[in-house]
Amino acid sequence: MADDHTPPLAMPAYPARLEIDYPEEGLDRASTAFRLVLLIPIGVVAGLLTTNPLDWTEEDVNVGLEIWSASLTAGGLLFLPTLLMIVFRQKYPRWWFDWNLELMRFSTRVSAYFLLLRDEYPSTDEQQAVHLDIDYPDASRDLNRWLPLVKWLLAFPHYVALIPVALMGLVLLVVAWFAILFTGRYPREIFDFEVGLLRWGLRVQAYMALLATDRYPPFRLLS
Repeated sequence: MADDHTPPLAMPAYPARLEIDYPEEGLDRASTAFRLVLLIPIGVVAGLLTTNPLDWTEEDVNVGLEIWSASLTAGGLLFLPTLLMIVFRQKYPRWWFDWNLELMRFSTRVSAYFLLLRDEYPSTDEQQAVHLDIDYPDASRDLNRWLPLVKWLLAFPHYVALIPVALMGLVLLVVAWFAILFTGRYPREIFDFEVGLLRWGLRVQAYMALLATDRYPPFRLLS
């Protein structure tokens, strides 16, 4: 009798996805050497989008810290309004979602530039070589109305797991910086690690901050 074994169905792709094109042509050594200086203008723009300048104090206006914050975080998201709308109306206004999505795309382009992954200066509107997509949810069908109240707590294991991974990513960034200066190329294994770190963070953000999905983020760097 023929074997009627049916292969298991593959898990659908996570609703938040990120890919960054590997620079096969190599990277510019001068741009890499002075990346922190070159990052300042777009970092200021990102800072204005992700923080409230009216709340800045004299101590807060520290260029290095502001650039680091602007390039590695995605503040400015419409979180509380979205949470309240999902809880009380089971609705996620499309233009709120589009704002969050485009802000995540812009912040990720700045992060990719900071991490030396690409030489193109981050655009404020074009995706360039950073391909980030998040599926728009049907709030009444795809989202539990009460889950947004506790997602920040449910995501806590990811915070713990990401701390040592992010520290490793910082060490590898220094290694990549020297490698680019000497060879003009980004070591592929380190490139994939840094992209995976951004991807992991994106999935946690999509689950906890953007509230775009109820699927728990996987603990992995790969797509």
